[in-house]
Amino acid sequence: MYNSKIIGLGYYVPENVVTNDDLAQVMDTNDAWIQERTGIKERRHVIRGEDTTTTMGVKAAQIAIDRAGIAKDDIDFIVFATLSPDYYFPGPGVLVQRDLGIKTVGALDVRNQCSGFIYALSVADQYIKSGMYRNVLVIGSELHSHGLDMTTRGRAVSVIFGDGAGAAILTREEDTDKGILSTHLHSEGQHAEELSLIAPGMGKRWVTDIINDDDPNDESYYPYMNGQFVFKNAVVRFSEVILEGLAANNLSPKDINLLVPHQANLRISQFIQKKFDLSDDQVYNNIMKYGNTTAASIPIALTEAWEEAKVNEGDLVVLAAFGSGFTWGSAIIRW
Repeated sequence: MYNSKIIGLGYYVPENVVTNDDLAQVMDTNDAWIQERTGIKERRHVIRGEDTTTTMGVKAAQIAIDRAGIAKDDIDFIVFATLSPDYYFPGPGVLVQRDLGIKTVGALDVRNQCSGFIYALSVADQYIKSGMYRNVLVIGSELHSHGLDMTTRGRAVSVIFGDGAGAAILTREEDTDKGILSTHLHSEGQHAEELSLIAPGMGKRWVTDIINDDDPNDESYYPYMNGQFVFKNAVVRFSEVILEGLAANNLSPKDINLLVPHQANLRISQFIQKKFDLSDDQVYNNIMKYGNTTAASIPIALTEAWEEAKVNEGDLVVLAAFGSGFTWGSAIIRW
């Protein structure tokens, strides 16, 4: 039996900083309104033509590979989590394999939105634990800015999201007291439409419908979020899945050295922090400067925490996410 462990981390965000004041120039909002509700001060948006979901993922992955001290051809499998692929198909996993010049390994795309990196990490973990693969590249990357309604109509959603990518290299760990101890995944599809992007799709809104549609009031191709409903569910599911992971390993919240939550909303993170009686040093948040980068948020935050020496050998690190689907999950890691 093996565990898997993270041996390399990297992230990339576009240089283009978009502040709350910048958004106030194009929609009816202001810095105080955004910070009060989300904790966000600024986010990054790609400049059109300079980055894509794939190229950001490639840049983050290259950093993770270099830090892991392995060669690209040592990678046995790729798992790419995103809700914003470059193409409807194929997914970005194969584009990363091509752009990094990796040999013809398998590439899997994960579509679990804000929980995407946890799901992708779980898939990689199981492949390694089974002995099928030794080294797996896991990426979370999102390009939201091109698909947001940057008007007053869309402000409740558009002020929240940013662009960026994070990546991790996982490898075998023979000491089963170290590495990823367990992952825990859940879904509740009855609330699927409460946080969703309905079009384009092959269900109610086909691509041809949108191409031929002249209705300027059609919002089906912009993200929709029932904010209060999502918030109420998030704080419950975050708590449940963190406790589930701790209990599975005979641990309690007091054993946590660092909690890295999905950066959905600073108020959610603060609620969880207070509930588990964690100090500011025990919870890592960076939503203030990047916004919600969905599948990229946990690997970006985890990388920054590691760079700031907030993650050290022997630490108990807990990752947790909740998002569209609804899906949620956690990972319990002994660093």
